[in-house]
This record gives sequence, structure tokens and C-alpha cells, in this order.
Amino acid sequence: MPRRLQHARASDGLARWEARAERPLLVLALAFLVVVIVPAVADIPRWAEVVLQVANVAIWAVFVIDYGARLYLAPERWRFVRRHPLDLLLVLVPFLRPLRAARLLRLLRVSVVAGALHGRARRSLHATVATYVGASAGVMLLLSALAMYDTERTAKGGNIRTFGDALWWAATTVTTVGYGDRYPTTGGGRLIAATLMLFGIALLGVISATIAAWFVSRLRVVEESEERTEATLADVLDELRALRARLDERVPD
Repeated sequence: MPRRLQHARASDGLARWEARAERPLLVLALAFLVVVIVPAVADIPRWAEVVLQVANVAIWAVFVIDYGARLYLAPERWRFVRRHPLDLLLVLVPFLRPLRAARLLRLLRVSVVAGALHGRARRSLHATVATYVGASAGVMLLLSALAMYDTERTAKGGNIRTFGDALWWAATTVTTVGYGDRYPTTGGGRLIAATLMLFGIALLGVISATIAAWFVSRLRVVEESEERTEATLADVLDELRALRARLDERVPD
């Protein structure tokens, strides 16, 4: 079988797998939200903790299976690994305790793709960008809050002791408000904070650019409408002049 044909069949197989796995993985990402947040915000019995821990491992195992299947179906496997570092990180997450919540980024990737496809069909580009920005901000805020809570809650001298504290810190940081009443005291917490600060600055830039682009597009529509109106008026005036000239020719002096 020619190599090009093999490459095309492998690509088709990978595309079919990703299309079939997209919704189940989205559901699992949402379930992971529950698995991670519930123990952080509620006092649950020991048996519930065990159930959630088992669910956490099961969800991770499904992500491992998904990555292995896509790697197996990929026509160029080393290229697949290089082009999907985040997916590899999601598989290695259990060994990176402060970054366990990074699996939330799977939800972000799927929601962005779905929003973009939906935007091409029914929405304007600006609405698609707004969907992307909103999904990014929400997921990044939760991710940072969970990571900060996991890192700082047992730190000596720390002031982020509850998930509510971490969520408040994340909200004030991502919006660049920075009240300073909650702040990290560990090296890992400061690294998470620096990442969220950079994201917040980039987010504000995207929002400003999107609003500016929306106004420019609205003004362009108004200008095009005025140009069409002027062109129509010019045509009407030309017709009136031509009609008057004909009448002048027919009416004797």
C-alpha cells in the first residue's frame, strides 16, 4: 500500500476517534470539576472521599487511554507528541500534585473548538472571540484557584486557607485589581500567581482589542450604508436630470 494512502487512512482514523471521544471527554472534564471542587468546599464523609478518589483515578485512566489511542492512530507519532505537549501533560498530571487541576484545560480546549465551530455557523467572529475569552477566563480562574488552594492551604504563615479564599484571590488577580488581602507565600504559589497575572494582562488586551474591533466593524457598516445611500441618491439625481432633459426637448419654447 502506498505510503501516502496509509497516511491518509491513519489521519481519517484519528479524526474519527477524536470526533467520537470529544463529547465523552467533555462530560468527564465536567465530572472532574465536581471531583476536585467538592472535597475543597464541603466537609464530606470518608466513604465519599474514597469514591471521589476512585473517580479521579478513573477519569485520569480514560485520559491515558484517549492519549494512547490517538498516539497509536497518529500517522507520525513523534510529530504528534511534539505538537500535543498539553495532552501529554494531562497524562502525567497525577505525578504533579500542584497541577492536578490542569485536566480542566481539556474542557477549555473542547469548549473553544465547539464555540468556534458554532461561531462559524451562526455567530459573528466577535461572538466567537467572546465565547473563547469567557471560557478561557472561567477555566483559568478555577484552575488557578484550585492549584493555589492545593499549594497554600497547609503553608506555614499562609493566608489562603479555604477554597473561597483562593477563588477570591484568583478573581482579584485575573482582573488586575489585586487588593492584597490574599496572597501566596510559597514558591509554588508565587509561580501560579505570576502565571495568572500574565494571563490577566493578556485577557484585558484581548477584551480591549475585541471591543475596538466591534466598534470598527459597526462604523464600517454605517459607512458602507452611507456610501450605498449616496450612490442611490446619485442614481436618482441622474435619472431626474435625464427625465428633465427629455421634457425640455419635447416642450417647445
